[in-house]
Amino acid sequence: MEGGDMRNRADPDQSRSDGEKKDSSTQTDNRGQRPGPRLSKMNLFTLLSLWMEVFPQQEQPSKEEEEEEEEENHSEIRGVGLVVVWDSKVVGFHCSSPDLHAGQAAIIQHGARLAECQLYFSRRPCATCLKMIINAGVSQISFWPGDPEVSMLKSTSTKPSRHQCHGPTDWITEEAALDAMATEKLKSNSRPHICMLLQPLAPGFAQFVEETSQGTDFMERVADDEPELDTEKIFNREQQRYLKTFFRQFLVETSEEHHKVLTQMGLENICMEPYFSSLRSIMKELVEVLAAVAAGVPHQEFGFYREEFSTGGPSQAKTSLLPCHYEDISQEVARHCMVQARLLAYRTEDPKVGVGAVIWAKGQLAGCEGTAGLSLVGCGYNAYPAGSQYGEYPQMDDKQEDRQRRKYRFIIHAEQNALTLRARDIQSGCATMLFVTKCPCDECVPLIRGAGITHVYTSDQDRDKDKGDISYIRFSSLKGVEKFIWQKNPLSSSHLINGYVGKQDNQSTKKQCTSRTLNTPLVS
Repeated sequence: MEGGDMRNRADPDQSRSDGEKKDSSTQTDNRGQRPGPRLSKMNLFTLLSLWMEVFPQQEQPSKEEEEEEEEENHSEIRGVGLVVVWDSKVVGFHCSSPDLHAGQAAIIQHGARLAECQLYFSRRPCATCLKMIINAGVSQISFWPGDPEVSMLKSTSTKPSRHQCHGPTDWITEEAALDAMATEKLKSNSRPHICMLLQPLAPGFAQFVEETSQGTDFMERVADDEPELDTEKIFNREQQRYLKTFFRQFLVETSEEHHKVLTQMGLENICMEPYFSSLRSIMKELVEVLAAVAAGVPHQEFGFYREEFSTGGPSQAKTSLLPCHYEDISQEVARHCMVQARLLAYRTEDPKVGVGAVIWAKGQLAGCEGTAGLSLVGCGYNAYPAGSQYGEYPQMDDKQEDRQRRKYRFIIHAEQNALTLRARDIQSGCATMLFVTKCPCDECVPLIRGAGITHVYTSDQDRDKDKGDISYIRFSSLKGVEKFIWQKNPLSSSHLINGYVGKQDNQSTKKQCTSRTLNTPLVS
């Protein structure tokens, strides 16, 4: 029964004693105590789908165009984010474009490879997408139980007031009602399991995310470069901005209105109290987590800017190895991809440092209009080897004097997992971009170069540091790879060196990502 899964999917770590803990959805069998809360895979995939829904579009339609399109369609089609999972591994990120729905983009890109995959939607897909997805043989479809893709809510310009509504469908378009009927018929006759996989967050997890998001390398760089700024105030402002946007986008405004939407979607079984209130509460918690993670990569005149010269000075100019028809992605897209990596980092099995990595390729692959021409290569987080038991490995950092009890020789790094578990091979001649939340270490630098990564987006707070068991010396000498480092916009406080923009306190001159709107928010 749709919706019933959520009641039976409580986090197993919360219902067992420490000696019995085992999360079947994790990469490893986690037994023994963990030093901090961890994001379940179900919630991770849900959060990633929500974040994909707000993927920055390269060309935003004007207000006049939006009004004309709405008048023509007589209904509002909501954008949708989609995460494709196979064998607990992410193999696709998709979102709607002006022409293609997220489900259609997934069908075009994956085709029959969707068989036995699990699909996580940011909202219920429309009947057009659902029939194709079912036909592809997916094993499971999960969606966020808010307003569906074919919206049940008319726009504010056409929606009647509460006093004008005379029946349960007066405020719902005819198209939405027909689509809801069709999707319900498809669901009842389908082979895939269609459900909502949401779990209550572990106690203290939301606070843990907020605290760690305020202390990211990106926030630290802001504090280092602009010591007069109040980074806590910056973070809080960013967090509140995202919260306002996400609550409006993902949570139906009132409980009464949400109740009506779910009823019209055929989900009366989850509208009973106290289950319905619990559902909205979990949704609210996840939205708050997403806002905190996104706020950890702030918009305060900072972004990812290319290193144009080596540390030897302007005379040692580097030449781009990419064909001239490749363009750098915008700052909005770069931030969006880094937040994806940050979300993945909360699945870490590293007791101290969570690292996430996402690899995107920019090319001519079909079905990528909604993602600025980018297609997913792979993603990962730092963890112990798959199938192993968490408690059997050393978990100490370099402060432990006994080197045999340190974790470094056992942890698989986020970049290594992203390359090992990638969804497809890296193609030569195709711009392939690695987004990683911390500076790549010496162990990963040869892999990055050897795999054919062409761009690296990262922070450099640990750059050139040697911590004994782990060092970051080789990243500076990494050749043949474009490096985009998180820092202050060179145009905001810079001088010219031989015609190039550079920072006064850094010999390494930077060049900004090509972007029409550097400081435009990810979502409006």
